[in-house]
Formats: sequence, C-alpha cells, structure tokens
Amino acid sequence: MTSEASDLTAHSRMSIRKVPFSYSANTTAHWNSDKPEFSQVVNAASLAMPFLEPYLVKIMREARPTITDPALREDLDLYIVQEATHSRQHKKFNETIAAAGYSSVAELEGKLDSDYASLDEKRSARFNLAYAEGFEAMALAVGHMLIDEREYLFGDSDSAVASLVLWHFVEEIEHKNVAFDVFDHLHGGYFWRMVGLACAVGHIFWRTRQGYRALLKEDGSWGNLASRWRLAKQLTRIFRNLIPKIMHICTPGYHPSEIPDPAWVESWTTLYDSSREAAAQLDTGRLGEPSAAALTA
Repeated sequence: MTSEASDLTAHSRMSIRKVPFSYSANTTAHWNSDKPEFSQVVNAASLAMPFLEPYLVKIMREARPTITDPALREDLDLYIVQEATHSRQHKKFNETIAAAGYSSVAELEGKLDSDYASLDEKRSARFNLAYAEGFEAMALAVGHMLIDEREYLFGDSDSAVASLVLWHFVEEIEHKNVAFDVFDHLHGGYFWRMVGLACAVGHIFWRTRQGYRALLKEDGSWGNLASRWRLAKQLTRIFRNLIPKIMHICTPGYHPSEIPDPAWVESWTTLYDSSREAAAQLDTGRLGEPSAAALTA
C-alpha cells in the first residue's frame, strides 16, 4: 500500500505538544515502588531515546528531498518535530537516573551513541529507512501493549514518569503511518521491511536488556532470586501481550493504518487539549481514563 492509498493520513492526526513534565527531588529510579524491576526496564529503554530519536530524525531529514508526495512531506515534518521532542524529554528524565548515582549510565549511553553513529555512517539509506520503519512498527505494538496494561504496569507509580512514558507512546500511535509510508514511497518491499523489523527489534531489545541488567546489578538485585522471579513474571506478561502484535506486523500486506487506535488515546488527547498540566501529572491510581477528575492533588 502506498502513502497515497492510506485511509487516514498521519497529518490529520498529529499534533505538536509541549507537555510540562517535571521531576521532583523525590523521583527515584524505582519510580514504580511495587515494580522496581519494571522501573529499570523502562529506565534502560529511556536511555536509548536521546540517541535513537536523533538518528531517526537525521535519516528522515535526509530522505525528505526525494519524497515526491507533498502530503507525505508535511506528515514527515510533523513526525520529525514529535521525535525531536521525545528525545529532549527523555534526556531530561535520564538525567535523574544518572543523578541517582548509577555509574553504568555513562557506559550504556556511550554504547548507544556509538551504535547509532555506526548505523548512520556505514549502512545504506534503504537499510536505515527500513530500520526506522522497524522501530516505528515495534513502537506501535509496544504502545498498544502499554496502554492495554497501563493499570498493571503504571498503577500507583510516580505520576511524572508514568505520564512521560504514556505520552510518548500516544504520539507513537499517532504518527504510526509515517515511517512506513516514507519507506514504502522510496523503497518498499516485504523483504527489506522484515530486515528492518528484525534488526530494530533485536538491537533495541539487546541494548535494553544490557541496560536493565546493569542497573539491577547496581541495585544489588540482579542476583536475588525473588527479584529475578518478579522480573520474569512481568516480562512474561508483557511479551504475552506484545508477541501477537508483532506477529501481525510481519504479515504481507500489513499497513499500520489498519490497526485501530485504543480509545484511551483519544481520552488522553482530549485531556491534553483541556490542560497540559493534567497530561503531565496523571493520577496513576485512576488510569482507567485520563480525565481531569483523575488528576493528582
């Protein structure tokens, strides 16, 4: 399916938002005190964002002059701003992890910086666009999973961190068509789409595991059997939800526009439109609907 054939363009969906996230002196790496292991999984994934997102932005900016569809160019411009905003917001949050005294953060960030610099320098434009599409396809699946499991994963956790993660994936769902349509417009092909998906998923999961392993080691809990069992149960639940979604992405003829948005996404955007502060401080005890009545005091 070409970008012109999409039922709903991303341009009609995307917004540029300035969500006033802030982290108090009490924000800790274990921002979900009931699930410190899941907290470190998210923290490890967040460490990648200030390196992954600029890579995506650079790859897409380089592709833009070769795009002949004006609507797709407009979509891409909005996508670039959203992704650049994600990078800045995650960098701000990541500073709180480093400030908490985790000595492994600098080494992990160095590896991620090197990874994305190497991809940009050594891989072809087709491969990099396929990787970008693979990441965005995975992010769409992860976004749906996080929203499906929001009360289990984020219930009664630190409001600012939960709000950051859920905002990020609301926007991943919102711009779900763009990377696919750019790749399809310029290169396309099921084989390269699968190469990009496999490389992006494999790379990001590998680095994320290295990250949470290092962080949990610094916590002193990596060798604790009870902690490892809790982590195994949390990851099993996550992947039980996630794997069918990723398998659907692998079907020939797939297009992200065919996946309906969760109703919660519309509720969140309605809340943001009424109050940016509300969107930045969700009541994590009441995540069923992100309504103004469910704000923290």
